Amino acid sequence: MNNTTNNNETPIIELRDAEVVFTTRAGTLFHPKKVTAVNKVNLKLMPGRTIGIVGESGCGKSTTANVMCGLQTVTGGHVFFKGQDVTKRTAKERMDIGRVVSVVFQDPATALNARMSVQDQLMDPLVVHKLGNAAERRKRAYELIDMVGLPKSALNALPGQLSGGQRQRVAIARALSLNPDAIIADEPTSALDVSVRAQILNLLSDLKKSLGLSMVFISHDIQTVRYVSDEIVVMNHGTIVEHGEAKDVLNNPQDDYTKLLLGAAPSLLHPTPEECI
Repeated sequence: MNNTTNNNETPIIELRDAEVVFTTRAGTLFHPKKVTAVNKVNLKLMPGRTIGIVGESGCGKSTTANVMCGLQTVTGGHVFFKGQDVTKRTAKERMDIGRVVSVVFQDPATALNARMSVQDQLMDPLVVHKLGNAAERRKRAYELIDMVGLPKSALNALPGQLSGGQRQRVAIARALSLNPDAIIADEPTSALDVSVRAQILNLLSDLKKSLGLSMVFISHDIQTVRYVSDEIVVMNHGTIVEHGEAKDVLNNPQDDYTKLLLGAAPSLLHPTPEECI
């Protein structure tokens, strides 16, 4: 599917009172102990928008992201994909979601197959979804590697021959291979050196603008999230405690937990031009 097929009034993904409850090993057979990872979350990802979800480890942000991309089923509430209820999705619906929503994981070293060349990794989603012939897939791999600012020679490399920043660029290129409407980026810069983080954030921002992408950006660092987000969602103990336009949340936080996160995370990046006005 292409980005132009979206109705701008219909969310790409919508969560309504979404709940995820896990059973832990700490309980007994007759008295299992349960943990609520996501608690009554309501969220809409609109076309062309970026939602930043922020909170400390264990707050439920990654589980929420997994629900949004179809990797995690809910134990309560509903999940909608382009207006269609996919709470109890079929295998075909899962494939359809996978074509429109791609994921960039935290550590590119584990997200990429160490034994596959970069070119094969970029072509693999096209093979899985039976798109194009061999020549068209190779052409797409060349387009993707150029899109993320890597030389053509990188196509012949194995992931272990690349730096961390280069591997993450490959992971982003692979996420773009099916021309998705949305990307979910789960802590995409946390495994990288500080000097490389800004480069990856700039790349994601540029791709969002040039391709008209929607994005969900997950991070424990609210200062990193504000750099790429239109909206910011603050989560604590599986619950959304604050949600609003990025500028409003950052300049006038309402929740004490949001204020705590802002105070604990000095910016490693310069303010955006809009924030200096």
